[in-house]
Amino acid sequence: MILTIVVIAVVVLIAASGIKIVRPYEQAIYMRLGKFVRVLNQGLNVVFPLINEVVKMDLRTEVLDVPKQEVITKDNSPVDVDAVIYIKVTDPKNAFFEVTDYRFATVNLAQTTLRSIIGDMELDEILSSREKINVSLRDILDENTDKWGVKIEAVEIREVNPARKVKDAMEEQTSAERKRRAAILEADGQKRAAILDAEGKKRSRILEAEGLRQSMILEAEGKRLATILEGQGEAQKLRIMAVGAASMDSKAMSVLSMQTLQKVGEGESSKIFFPIEVTKMIEGVSEYMGTAKNVPDREVSDMDSIRKAVGNPDDILGPIPTIEEMSEATSQADKVKDELQDDIVPDKL
Repeated sequence: MILTIVVIAVVVLIAASGIKIVRPYEQAIYMRLGKFVRVLNQGLNVVFPLINEVVKMDLRTEVLDVPKQEVITKDNSPVDVDAVIYIKVTDPKNAFFEVTDYRFATVNLAQTTLRSIIGDMELDEILSSREKINVSLRDILDENTDKWGVKIEAVEIREVNPARKVKDAMEEQTSAERKRRAAILEADGQKRAAILDAEGKKRSRILEAEGLRQSMILEAEGKRLATILEGQGEAQKLRIMAVGAASMDSKAMSVLSMQTLQKVGEGESSKIFFPIEVTKMIEGVSEYMGTAKNVPDREVSDMDSIRKAVGNPDDILGPIPTIEEMSEATSQADKVKDELQDDIVPDKL
């Protein structure tokens, strides 16, 4: 009974050694007695028990770190460079038989290739051409690893770190360049400010002169109109006085003359100048008081005689404006004045 159980267990173990399960992302190298037989695909695979050897190969993309290393550039600047590479096994047979350890071999090949590429470039080019370095490194590695059954999917330069002295020199250079640009911008700003200031002063003087000219024109126009209106008023006043005096007789004129003498006598001046001959005026007063020789009174003029002598009084006096007309004329004058002032106000710069 015990022997039977042992035999069954041995048979199960032997059968189990001949069954190999390969995952979906793997392929396996099947060897029997040290000889390559075939590549096992995913799923259940039956091989010869006990004398088989199966090595599974991962077909997924792997990320390998390229250690940091110091490289001397073409312009003798030491820099520390490291990178990462993305690889994928495409031929499990070559990846197993053509190279001892494809991962280790790929990383070392990447180090030497990276050193060679960086050594043929200047520091400024390295710092500004990472994409170019990535493409060159990927093409070179892919070409050399193709015989190993390994494909280089991507290469990325992770860090380019210049030496401390080189970095300090670069910072000083950058600072000097920024100062130079700042000085140029400041000088350009001062230049533009001076130009704008001069332009503003020029426009201000022009507008000021234009405003003064407009002001002088308006003032002269106002004086001219005032002189004309004043002359017209004096003329109208004389016409009015002439019309009023035409209806007075000699006695009324004598009364007015006496009242004028009374007002002149009330003044504080010790000298009085009369624009007319005083004797004539005194004679008129004497005649009014009856002390002079008898002179016939002048007849009072009626409206027909006034019209015959001086013309139509309405034409002489002219139309008398109403309060509404005077207010409207004042408003129109203020409006014109405001418009003229708006025309000479300087525009904002």
